[in-house]
Amino acid sequence: MSSRTVIRNGLVITASDEIHADVLIEDGRVVALAATGTPAAESWTAERTIDATGKYVIPGGVDAHTHMELPFGGTFASDTFETGTRAAAWGGTTTIVDFAVQSVGRSLREGLDAWNAKADGNCAIDYAFHMIVSDVNQETLKEMDLLVQEGVTSFKQFMAYPGVFYSDDGQILRAMQRSAENGGLIMMHAENGIAIDVLVEQALARGETDPRFHGEVRKALLEAEATHRAIKLAQVAGAPLYVVHVSAQEAVAEIARARDEGLNVFGETCPQYLFLSTDNLAEPDFEGSKYVCSTPLRPKEHQAALWRGLRTNDLQVVSTDHCPFCFVGQKELGRGDFSKIPNGLPGVENRMDLLHQAVVDGHISRRRWIEIACATPARMFGLYPKKGTIAPGADADIVIYDPHAEQVMSVETHHMNVDYSAYEGKRVTGQVETVLSRGEPVITEREFTGRAGHGVYTPRSTCQYLL
Repeated sequence: MSSRTVIRNGLVITASDEIHADVLIEDGRVVALAATGTPAAESWTAERTIDATGKYVIPGGVDAHTHMELPFGGTFASDTFETGTRAAAWGGTTTIVDFAVQSVGRSLREGLDAWNAKADGNCAIDYAFHMIVSDVNQETLKEMDLLVQEGVTSFKQFMAYPGVFYSDDGQILRAMQRSAENGGLIMMHAENGIAIDVLVEQALARGETDPRFHGEVRKALLEAEATHRAIKLAQVAGAPLYVVHVSAQEAVAEIARARDEGLNVFGETCPQYLFLSTDNLAEPDFEGSKYVCSTPLRPKEHQAALWRGLRTNDLQVVSTDHCPFCFVGQKELGRGDFSKIPNGLPGVENRMDLLHQAVVDGHISRRRWIEIACATPARMFGLYPKKGTIAPGADADIVIYDPHAEQVMSVETHHMNVDYSAYEGKRVTGQVETVLSRGEPVITEREFTGRAGHGVYTPRSTCQYLL
């Protein structure tokens, strides 16, 4: 039995267009758009009609950087694939790309299988995987080719975290050379971890143990240096490069310079760097630990460069790096030693609303909102036009968004499995009302109507955003 849904009277916003149009959905896909009130639109019949009068009709968000159930610092991220994808749906995100982890000494396949087992049957929305490569050797290089063929087309490496995920320049170069051949995209955590570890040791020796010192030792210059080095290694390898969670204006400048030279270098930032700062890290009574993430929050003056980068397309994507740890019992592991605070913030539920607030505040346009949150992440990671737009043939991942509703972000009302909100008390204009995932209502007028297991694994093609 086929099922049809019509969304009527809304303002359809994609990365390229804004049009008052009705949307016809059949069997989980968009089949047609027609201007509201035209004979074509009026002729449609369906089992379900959604009235979007006065609302935006936008593509479901694509969050290309999440860490559900990630093991880190002797504990695990507090959101499971079930709780995390449900919270994502509440926030208008209908696809996540999470990170499968290769352990040192183990194969990529083993890591991918482990993450598939965690997610399978548990997700409320569709999902895909990147692969964290912790151990570059001849076997894992061969495995990269196989994974690309299977639809895992991006590989993350770390210049940070020596002894955990860290790769040296030689390992990075080898992986980049391989990705240049197989079409994969290298994602880089660009911080000079070797130098940072020296500064951590020196700070602790001076008795500087509070959370704010996490930001002070992870210097912006060491993010910029690593970004520069990653760009040059990619240039040598002839490979594209995607720099994750860019937080410092000096790092933005390195990416902008590379792009001005015509290189396939891309940058992602996250809401925490756009809306939070070192002021949060310095909150008293260990409250600052809630804001410990890497790259770290920066002084407020860095925010202008990030917004400018998003407007000029020197930064292309806003993802969350959602990696929540509870304050009680998890963040508290670092009392008396900031280096033991698990790194990560909750945010998968907040991204679409915070970026709409950026539209309200005049930082970005409505279409740019959709571009950086939906369309470009889908293109960057080989999901477009199945995801990231509203067009015939696309999955019916659609959000009815009320641009006038007002809300206050709070741990009391969010759905992430974590005991604090990084944006507690923040007033924003705009709220998700209804969410369809492949045509099925997951959120219906602010009620959760989805289920674990609705979300399916989605293989990806190679990057669709190369110059």
